[in-house]
Amino acid sequence: MEPGLVWVDGSLIEAVEARVSIFDHGLTVGDGVFETLKATDGRPFATRRHLERLRRSADGLDLRVPFSDGELRTAMAEVLAAQPLSSARVRVTVTGGIAPLGSERGEDGATVVIAIGPLKEAAPSTAVCVVPWPRNERGAMAGIKTTSYAENVKALAYAKARGCTEAIFATTTDLLCEGTGSNVFVGIDGRLLTPPLSSGCLAGVTRDLVLEVTDAAEEDIPLAAFRAADEVFLTSTGRDVQPVHQVDDRVLSVPGPLTAAASAAFHALVATTDDP
Repeated sequence: MEPGLVWVDGSLIEAVEARVSIFDHGLTVGDGVFETLKATDGRPFATRRHLERLRRSADGLDLRVPFSDGELRTAMAEVLAAQPLSSARVRVTVTGGIAPLGSERGEDGATVVIAIGPLKEAAPSTAVCVVPWPRNERGAMAGIKTTSYAENVKALAYAKARGCTEAIFATTTDLLCEGTGSNVFVGIDGRLLTPPLSSGCLAGVTRDLVLEVTDAAEEDIPLAAFRAADEVFLTSTGRDVQPVHQVDDRVLSVPGPLTAAASAAFHALVATTDDP
């Protein structure tokens, strides 16, 4: 991909010339939040929901986003127009800005970056592995989409070493939580279920839309029940509704009827609007 333009703190800049301070709190301590949107032919999907979640995450970190939603929408449109892609990943990142070399924030305000890259189509189905490290559903960062992704990096590497494309976390009490970058739905005895937000999982945009267009319910799911589920699928911006054909060493038939129905309902919604 040829380098294009990025948007940094209000200005469009050539990507090869863009700079963020080495003292930025996002770099030194992972102090930041972000959103990833899917754009098709230059049109971002579910922008309102993503920007609302960006601000919820920022509020959770006591971080002020210094631009309005209208300004961020315009910025995304400018970056997308400067680098046409049929399917793009749009990343909006807000960090704590320049700060001392420690946990304390500085006084210069946030850094905001918008960049895009190509988004590959997800595989028809995937395999997942449960990792041995739990999500802390009671932690200060539970349910917040922060840039502190080292835990996810380690978990995903663990999963990929075992032939999986996603790692699945349990909670500290052995309930199903989420993937590194996805939410999880399961089919059990004809019911479609997903963990509640009290599990510490992220309130995924695709997750929310699937809940709205299906009869899925939020319910605590013991890890053992997840491993024995009739059907499993993942939801995320990049995956949409992706069937899971293997959980650890257990093989599942895909797509199951609940998965197929959820996928059809989600894509029917996508066909009607860019900003549900």
